[in-house]
Parts: sequence; C-alpha cells; structure tokens
Amino acid sequence: MITADVQLRLKKQQYEVVGNHSRVKTCHWTKSDLKGEGGCYKHKFYGINSHQCVQMTPTFVCNNACVFCWRDLRYHTEPAMENGIDDPADIVEGTIEAQKMLLSGFGGNSKTSEEKFERAMNPQHVAISLDGEPTLYPKLAELVGEYHKRNFSTFVVSNGLLPERIEKLLEEPPTQLYISVDAPNEELFNIIDRPIIKNAWQGLMKTLSMLPKIREKSRTVLRFTLIKGMNMAFPEQWGEIIKLSNPMFVEVKAYMWVGMSRERLEQMNMPTHEEVKEFALEIARHADYKLIDEHEPSRVVLLMKEDFEGRVMKFE
Repeated sequence: MITADVQLRLKKQQYEVVGNHSRVKTCHWTKSDLKGEGGCYKHKFYGINSHQCVQMTPTFVCNNACVFCWRDLRYHTEPAMENGIDDPADIVEGTIEAQKMLLSGFGGNSKTSEEKFERAMNPQHVAISLDGEPTLYPKLAELVGEYHKRNFSTFVVSNGLLPERIEKLLEEPPTQLYISVDAPNEELFNIIDRPIIKNAWQGLMKTLSMLPKIREKSRTVLRFTLIKGMNMAFPEQWGEIIKLSNPMFVEVKAYMWVGMSRERLEQMNMPTHEEVKEFALEIARHADYKLIDEHEPSRVVLLMKEDFEGRVMKFE
C-alpha cells in the first residue's frame, strides 16, 4: 500500500497515483512529441506514437535493489505485494484518466500540435515499466487483457526473476515482452542487481530459456543496461545470453545518471552513445546478430539477427 508520505512525495515528482498500488507518470518523450520535438526510440524502432503512450506500473515494489535504479529504494524494495490488490479493469480506467489529466495542460501550450493533443487524449499504447516489478502484481495477465480490450499495444518490462509469472503471461501475451538483463554472469548480477529473493539468477536463466517459446506468441526483447566500469566486459557471455533466449530484438542501452542512482554511482559510469554502440557490436559478433538501428538521444542501439519490415508495427 502507498502510505500518505510516499503519496505526497510522488505527487511532487509528478506521479499520479491510481488506486492502492498503481501509478502513472508522463514520459519526457510524450511531452517532447506533443511539442514537435521528437519521440522516443520506441517510435523509431517500433512505430509507437510517443504522444499516445501511457507509462504506468501496477506495483511500486521490486524484488531487486539495482545499484543503477533511479528510484528511492527505501520504499521501493519488497519481495512481494501484500493486501489491497486492485481489479485490472479499474487500473486500466484509472491510468487512462490519469494520463489525460497529466496531459491536460498541454492543450493550452502554443508549442503543442492540436492534432497530436487530440490523439493523446485517446492513448493507444501502454508501457508497463514505470516503477517496480510488474510480475509482482498477481493479475498482470488480466491487466494486459484489459488493455487489449481497449485496442492498446502492450509493452511489459520485467526483470525475469519469477519465471512462473512470466509463463502465466502466455494466457494473455503482451504485444512485446522485455526482459532486463544487467549483467553477463551471476557474480556481476549479484553486485549490480542486488536481488532480495533467493535463487534470483537461476530464475532469470529459466525465464531466458523460456523466451524462444514465448516468442511464438509475443515479440521478445532483451534490454541490456550498460554501466561503464561495471558490466561493459565479457561480450562473449552477453552473447551466450542472447543465444539462450533467441529474442526477436536486443536493445543495448546506456545507464543514465539520474534520480537516486546519483547517490550510488558516478557520472563517469554513464557511457556515451559511441561507447554503447562499440560494445554492442562486440556482443553482436558473439551472438551472430546485427546492429539494425540506433537512437542517439537515448543512447540505445537495436540488435537483430536480420532486419524485417514487421519490426515497425502499424497502428490504425
């Protein structure tokens, strides 16, 4: 449950709390797209309209305490959700209304495209990745289904520590399933991700081994977050992770020195785009993948076995 002091802190940080445990925050790229200043890398890679994308989470707790996390781990890190589990349909309605409220002021902004603002009031995509670990919400598959009933595309981002929850998503596969991998081996994983549950690395490996099967129903993505001086090593081990999971996409992205992570890491730990690209190419050589695309403002590159027209989805 979100306590009163945490709720006040979230309001100051421009979060909108929905129900007992969900929240919405307007993404920087949503605002940028509305003002005609460019969308996020998901627009470039996958065709997502940034101004129509809701960034939300169905839980504020996580079973990792990642050293690079921008969140305040004092109230963020818990092994599981407890009490007061909200209904998926209520969460969906609440997040849509919260998004509209958070964007309402842009209607009077001279830089805002009227056409885009009108579309933004009818969001079409949801990134279930804002805060916490979404698989800790026990009704995640049902939540994805409720968004699909409203013709949303769904992007679920998970740390993959709970393979049984990932498998349950096969009941209602998201449009795109991301698994975040922040280390090429167990030793670095324990240093960087700092899991608070037992057998976390083993759980992640099991999830990765399931991805070829999941790929039959959902577009699968590995997201590698690179931290300079910590995990930009062992490209052959990163390559083995790709071979194990055979994802449709691999996003190799820079750690960004923002939020509470600045209390744990230094600015020097944030690699440049060129450093990300150079290391991604090393990984790609070990996995027989190719660098297909890049988005320099986000310091991210896209790897695939081969490019194909379907990677940029078409939405009516």
